[in-house]
Amino acid sequence: MTATDAPSTSEETAAGGTWRDRAVERSLRNARAKAASRSDRFIRAASEIVSETGRTDFTVQTLIERSRSSLRSFYQHFSSKEELLLALFEEIIASSAAQWRAEIETLDDPLSGLHVLLERIHKESGATDGAGMNRALSVYHLELANNHPAEYARVLAPLRNLIFDLVQRGVADGSLRTDIRPETLAVITMQTLVGAAHMHALGAEPDGSPVDSERLWDFCLGGLTGPPRAPAGTPR
Repeated sequence: MTATDAPSTSEETAAGGTWRDRAVERSLRNARAKAASRSDRFIRAASEIVSETGRTDFTVQTLIERSRSSLRSFYQHFSSKEELLLALFEEIIASSAAQWRAEIETLDDPLSGLHVLLERIHKESGATDGAGMNRALSVYHLELANNHPAEYARVLAPLRNLIFDLVQRGVADGSLRTDIRPETLAVITMQTLVGAAHMHALGAEPDGSPVDSERLWDFCLGGLTGPPRAPAGTPR
């Protein structure tokens, strides 16, 4: 085939690009896979350390030894230990929210979905087998909210979106109050659930005993549905 017979640029694109394009794409795909695998190794090692110690003040050297990697490899993937902790927190929130969403989406009633979500968050925050991780992440969560509010909001987005979707469904079917904007109602609900989870994980309940999940749900239910509606024609 002569040069004049070579396919045009548009024909190459339609066919998936030139062999060079495909070779570069394959190389990049392999590099991305390797980078993701190494990043996951650091996150797993950090998760193990935090779970065992209940603290996030471990050193990068401790992480290197646990992950059996090199300092150079760590800094190729994370700029600092803080960035690694943020990635760990983000991973836990995203995976938990995805798991809860998959379970809740099988329910037709948004109020039942919110109840199940509260139960899951309350149960996991007080789980004895995850006490170290729960305590450490509660402390880190509060520090992140104080020092890096934009990152804090971004990391919590999967949970906020899940609650907002349920609230929107409840407003649409008439089971939730409409005198408060759905966005505001969702944020208040999330703050209540997350705050209660922190108190539970840290063992910091003011009266010395954890709030029962059903009492917490009764409180949230009242806030979500609003005050009882008076019968039509009743003076207000």
